[in-house]
Amino acid sequence: MPLEFNTPEGSFSLDPQRLVIAGWTGRDSAAVHHHIEELAAIGVTPPSTVPLYYEVSPALATQADTITVLGDKTSGEVEPLLLRHAGRLYLGIGSDHTDRGLEAQSVAHSKQICPKVIGRDLWPLEAVADRLDTLRLHCRTEAGLYQDGTLAAIRPLGELLASAALEDGALMLCGTLAAIGGVRPAARYDMALEGPGGDAIALSYRVQTLSVVA
Repeated sequence: MPLEFNTPEGSFSLDPQRLVIAGWTGRDSAAVHHHIEELAAIGVTPPSTVPLYYEVSPALATQADTITVLGDKTSGEVEPLLLRHAGRLYLGIGSDHTDRGLEAQSVAHSKQICPKVIGRDLWPLEAVADRLDTLRLHCRTEAGLYQDGTLAAIRPLGELLASAALEDGALMLCGTLAAIGGVRPAARYDMALEGPGGDAIALSYRVQTLSVVA
C-alpha cells in the first residue's frame, strides 16, 4: 500500500521499493562495542560489521495508527527516517518496532517480524542539513519518557547515506537512542523529531498484542 507524505512544499504518495534498517549506528564507537559485548554475553550474535544495514521487506512499512504483534516481547524505538523520492532526499521519523525475544536468536529475523511505523510529515533534507546534530528525538510511553537525545548521538546521516546508496522509492531508518530504564514493551508510543526553533515532526501509534498459542 502506498505511503502518504506531507512536506512544506506539498504532498506525495510513495510505494516503498526498499526498506533498510541501519543498526549499531551510535556515534560513540566505544559505547557501541561495549553494548555488543553485553549482548554477546547473553547469547546475541555480534554484528558482522558496524554499522550494519538490515534489508527488510518494504511491505513492513505502515502508517497505521495501531499495529498488531505476536507476544509481549516487542517494543518500538524512535529513529530518524531518510527517504528518496523524485530524486530528492527527505528527513522524517519512524519506529523500528522489534521482537526482543527473537532478537536474542537473530537480530536480522527480529527486524523482519514486526511492522515499521512511518510518520507522514517530512522535511527536505537540504533544509535542515546544516543543523542535523541539533535535532532532538524523543519518545514517550504510558510510563513516561522512554528515549531522549539529539542526532549528535547517531552517526552522521550523510555517512549512513553514503553506505546505503538509497535509490528512488527507498527508505532507511537510521538507528536510535538508548532506552531510559531499559528496553521494554508498551501499549502506546508518542514520538517526535524536534528542531531548535520549535518545529517538530510527530508520530504516535498503539500496539495490539496477540497471545502466543501452541
